[in-house]
Amino acid sequence: MADRVTVIGWDGSPLTAAARAALGAATLVAGAAHHLALDEVPPAAERVRLGSVALAARRAAGHRGTAVVLADGDPGFFGVVRTLRDPEFGLEVEVVPAVSSVAAAFARAGMPWDDAQVVVAHPRTLRRAVNVCRAHTKVAVLTSPGAGPAELGLLLDGVHRTFVICEELGTTRERVTVVTSDKAADHTWRDPNVVIVIGGPVGHGGAGDGAGWIAGRDPATGPRGWSLPGEEYGGGLGEGETDLLRAAQLTRLGPRPGDLVWDIGCGSGAFAVEAARGGAAVIAVDRDLSACGRAESTARRFGVQLHTVHGTAPHVLENLPEPDVVRVGGGGAAVVLAVADRRPQRIVAHAATRDDAELVGRDLTEHGYRVECALLQSVGMDTRSWTETERSVAFLLSGTLPDRAP
Repeated sequence: MADRVTVIGWDGSPLTAAARAALGAATLVAGAAHHLALDEVPPAAERVRLGSVALAARRAAGHRGTAVVLADGDPGFFGVVRTLRDPEFGLEVEVVPAVSSVAAAFARAGMPWDDAQVVVAHPRTLRRAVNVCRAHTKVAVLTSPGAGPAELGLLLDGVHRTFVICEELGTTRERVTVVTSDKAADHTWRDPNVVIVIGGPVGHGGAGDGAGWIAGRDPATGPRGWSLPGEEYGGGLGEGETDLLRAAQLTRLGPRPGDLVWDIGCGSGAFAVEAARGGAAVIAVDRDLSACGRAESTARRFGVQLHTVHGTAPHVLENLPEPDVVRVGGGGAAVVLAVADRRPQRIVAHAATRDDAELVGRDLTEHGYRVECALLQSVGMDTRSWTETERSVAFLLSGTLPDRAP
């Protein structure tokens, strides 16, 4: 086993004294091609091209001597340190960090980044990274081949964003380009690159609100609590938007960052806004243009991102991006069937009668969903006189697709 493994971050600036000393004593050096070409790499050291970090870790674990792993930026920030510290390899790791590529990208752009979301985009996680870009006003995307600026722009179709694309940071080929998201696919971009994605209205916790206290989006935006009373949304909620039903729908779907939520028959936008407050990307659909406008207004007031689509389901759903979870607030069994054909992980719907509930439940079951149904009854009380003010009854149906990860 290697006597010591030192991980050195490199950001294009001269190596520190500690980094030079560790590298000078190395008998094995692992890194990318541009790392292995550094003058400080000892000529006699064994060189390992860093394609697979796990493979390099195994080589270091079996090496008798002193090993160094070179990595771009801060190797502890979405970097190689996590893999090297895996108990499988039994390595003792020392880290000499450098400026992370995310910090360098925001520095080149002259922007603060304590209010930014940071995501990693691989081909397998690209869609979830795009959903974070839909849901937030400032996102840094650490890209990879096959999941770069062009792919981000294509999947953000219909959502306007500005891209600040930082290529090969710290090298002589460094380049910073600003384009709109719809133009990103028109270019060929060099790896590695970081994309800063900017856009959408800034609400609570935005740049104009002064210093924050937590990195990323402030979780304390808007009123405290979930399933807020109707007056928070301007009153006049529809039949399927009662507080109790909305709370149960949110519980069943569990929208979270990286998810894309469809809210079909969004009405006032109450459910859509609460899903967005949880960090999910939301597309709110309604055949009533005034409902779309009301949902957008509510989203602005709560400082969250919302994309509205005016049209009648199920036809309007055909060109929407793939959802993770869906609330069917209107349209009945025909819309539920169309949604089930798209195979989201979870679907919720409600029905006014048992017969309607049975029809929806049977359709979901035939599509492979595990179905649950509950009869929800709520009675509002005036606590001054303890008299009934409002009563609502609905069948809540939820379907979960067992073969899709939650």
